[in-house]
Amino acid sequence: MNLSFFPSRTITFYMARMFLVRSAAVLAALVLILMALDMLGESGDILAYPGNGDAELWTYVTLRTPQIISRFLPFAALLGTLITFVTLNQQSEIISMKAAGVSAHQILAPLIVASIGVAALSFTFNERVVARSTATLTAWQNANYGRIPIDRGIVSDVWVRDGDDLIHAVSARGRGRATRLSDITIYDRQGGRLLSIIKGSKAVQVNGGWRLSPASRFDVAAGTTTPLPALAFGQGITPDRFTLASVDPAARSLPQLRSAITDLKAAGRPTGPLEAGLWHKLSGPLSSVLMPLLAGVAAFGLARSGHLFVRAVIGMVLGFAYFVADNFALAMGNLGAYPPLLAAWAPFLLFLMIGETVLIRTEE
Repeated sequence: MNLSFFPSRTITFYMARMFLVRSAAVLAALVLILMALDMLGESGDILAYPGNGDAELWTYVTLRTPQIISRFLPFAALLGTLITFVTLNQQSEIISMKAAGVSAHQILAPLIVASIGVAALSFTFNERVVARSTATLTAWQNANYGRIPIDRGIVSDVWVRDGDDLIHAVSARGRGRATRLSDITIYDRQGGRLLSIIKGSKAVQVNGGWRLSPASRFDVAAGTTTPLPALAFGQGITPDRFTLASVDPAARSLPQLRSAITDLKAAGRPTGPLEAGLWHKLSGPLSSVLMPLLAGVAAFGLARSGHLFVRAVIGMVLGFAYFVADNFALAMGNLGAYPPLLAAWAPFLLFLMIGETVLIRTEE
């Protein structure tokens, strides 16, 4: 019996190359199709902004493509694995390997090692590219596809409540006393009744509050607008209520998200959904490692049973069942029904055990 981890050097590189090439081809096809469909829905909104044209459409493509790649890379790994095993079975190559004493785990080993490399590449890509493009695209969409914010660290479309008053800032950037707010609107209310609307272009923190300048006040009852050189507001409102009011885990890298969670905990605010998102930044890319195992369970025995299509469909169903369970667990974590660690890792560990159990009972 061959007890080595890999079947042989030649088979290892042959199968790994097949898996990577087919997964890359599937991913490219998915990106092209989904990007074209997405452009059909968004191009009208982009071109509706005065001055936007072809350059802005291409800008949207460059910002949206990384998100599509990140989301559908595990799907591409699943389909790439299925195509690889179907091809090997049609050519009786798996039968030849098993006749030579190669076990099911050894046949899967090259694909699993290659998928670990894919997971590492996916994690790096998410941290270096996807987080930045997501933050920029979100800020651009909140500006109705107007001028793209240059600062990648901004928080856009922030709402803060101060007693009865509502404060809205188009963007907030910086941390601590260096926080700067842009395009602020204050809805001055009393007893649920709107008294006035105050607008200003920028605000900075001064003496535990905020200074808005220049500003203008619209009196709702009188219907008049009064210009103001400066206005003090928000006494006692800390900067983190603006900069951390809307933390999107997908728009922040792992260190940035950890820093935000630390700040929120120090302020006594709930962080469960963000912690689930933090752990999912690790478990999400690792889903590519599961795909060869789940697809391989259905692929083995194809030649023996003769039901190639049925078993390939079973492999696809197993893979998609994992994605459904993963999204469900993450949603439960965001609602607080699951602990963050369980929400991020339970589907991965569950389907890892399912895949190993079925593989051992049917092939080993």
